[in-house]
Amino acid sequence: MKVTMVLVSSLNGKITRDDDTNINLWTTREDAKFFSSLRDKHKLIIMGRKTYTSIHDKIKLQPDKLRIVLTKTPAKYSNHAKSGMLEFTNEHPTKLLKRLEPKGYKNCLLVGGGEVARLFLQSSLIDDIYLTIEPKIFGKGKSMFAEDNFHAQLKLISVKKLNRQGTLLLKYKFQK
Repeated sequence: MKVTMVLVSSLNGKITRDDDTNINLWTTREDAKFFSSLRDKHKLIIMGRKTYTSIHDKIKLQPDKLRIVLTKTPAKYSNHAKSGMLEFTNEHPTKLLKRLEPKGYKNCLLVGGGEVARLFLQSSLIDDIYLTIEPKIFGKGKSMFAEDNFHAQLKLISVKKLNRQGTLLLKYKFQK
């Protein structure tokens, strides 16, 4: 299965500002428009529990789109689950993708956060990454990838300037 990751960060690699996970407070509408178009193209979206918690009230569940939330405590969210539309699991990413492939999913959008990104990266499961860089610097915030011992080689595919402020959209391909 092809896994595409999408992230937005400050110039110094922060995906949150301070402890606030609401990226809408500092990202541009151009990034939001790009994210929406990418999200709409994917029938399978995977995110971490913290990402889910920060956006759950904005998610519009659809019968043709499956969202999976990785969490250490899936039972805690059983009242949020909707069969075929919203699942909570503690499966390892490799096992999860192997379970989903026979169901016809060929592409997956990985939307965050840093812990989930680290899990997928450690298992070499990410194929492409779209990274929007906002021209901002935060002294505090979460990093794109949770710290651990891993390495990845990427190749820049494209660069696009999204607005006059200098918001950049980068596309990289992971070299496996």
